[in-house]
Amino acid sequence: MDQHRDSGQPVPDWLSVEEALDRVLAACTPLPVSQLPVSDAVGRALAAGVASRVDHPPWDNSAMDGFAVRAVDVQGATERAPVRLPVSDDVSAGAFPRGPLAPGTAARVMTGAPVPAGATGVIRIEHTDGGLEDSVEIRADSDALRNIREAGEDLKRGETILPAGTEITPAVVGSLVAMGWPEVEVREAPRVAVLSNGDELADFDDIDEVLAGRRIMNSNEYGLAALIRAAGGVPVRLGIAADSAESVRRKIEAAPPFDALITSAGVSVGDHDHVKAALDALGLEHGFWRVRMRPGSPITFGVLAERPVFGLPGNPVSVMVTFYQFVRPALRALAGHDRLRPLTIRGRAAEEITSPGGLTYFFRVRLERGEQGLEARLTGPQGSGILRSMVAADALAIIPENRTTIAAGEELRMLPLREWLE
Repeated sequence: MDQHRDSGQPVPDWLSVEEALDRVLAACTPLPVSQLPVSDAVGRALAAGVASRVDHPPWDNSAMDGFAVRAVDVQGATERAPVRLPVSDDVSAGAFPRGPLAPGTAARVMTGAPVPAGATGVIRIEHTDGGLEDSVEIRADSDALRNIREAGEDLKRGETILPAGTEITPAVVGSLVAMGWPEVEVREAPRVAVLSNGDELADFDDIDEVLAGRRIMNSNEYGLAALIRAAGGVPVRLGIAADSAESVRRKIEAAPPFDALITSAGVSVGDHDHVKAALDALGLEHGFWRVRMRPGSPITFGVLAERPVFGLPGNPVSVMVTFYQFVRPALRALAGHDRLRPLTIRGRAAEEITSPGGLTYFFRVRLERGEQGLEARLTGPQGSGILRSMVAADALAIIPENRTTIAAGEELRMLPLREWLE
């Protein structure tokens, strides 16, 4: 099987990236519901739709500091032919008009203040002389039918604008508070157990072994814990299992409660790759083993006691690429989000990118703004053990199975890794 991996032809008994993701998502069902204060719920997903308890805004209000008027009273007003109106009211934010706007008058209003009934627009203060104590000169009529925000323009009482599965962003927090909800029902954050495998690995308590060049740091566990937190999960670190199926099994059996399990290394075809044997002994229901992708093709997925289990490769770049492509969508599904699949963006190759074909390749690229939009350039050597290629990357350029060359200037589909791009 491995002899065909870089032959340029798809390997029929390996799943495609999309087929593998379909199986992952089909195996993930949302976790139970809990209630949280709105201010603590950022990143969670709503467990049920939320309806507004109020109209928002509750009254017609001004979008500008200025003067509420009737259009008929300011029609034709210009700098050269201004219209002067008596000021009949002064409404600050938090106050209310004394009554309807009398014909032939203007009411001074602040941004957000209620406008008196009968007003058709608010003349911004820049189009006036600023107003005297008892009158104002209107120097333009362009706002005569503008700058009034209608009651219920944003939210109407009883209206559900946030369906189940909505991710709670800062904007959603503001909307929930405006709707009158101090707490909301959300899906629980998935607890994700992380287990590293390999006699060559060490943690900080054995740092001297690493500094002496006899072992390597267990960086995958720390990187995965960070990825899990960024995806809205709670990492449960299980430490390092020795190179034996028995050690792997004992670590998993002794783990605190978890909703998903990730192992790294030990899922390839080597004599010391014992993770699959340990998972089989624990009763893993197999989903797939091997995906037509690079980096990350030796990936195991299955279900253990109704919990998704990912056996990721050992190389750090492979770990991160497979996490973004499969694990993060799974965690979002467990957390009840309605948008699960990775978002992709479009850009152009700043240089020729080649691959052997036959697999979907994920190249680490740096993005720059060009004349035709985003331009992608490789971060350097693309080996799956070169973690610095991920450190420098803004996105993963996705090269389909049936392509071996992307010419400079050709369009690319990419999975973004950073939220903000210059």
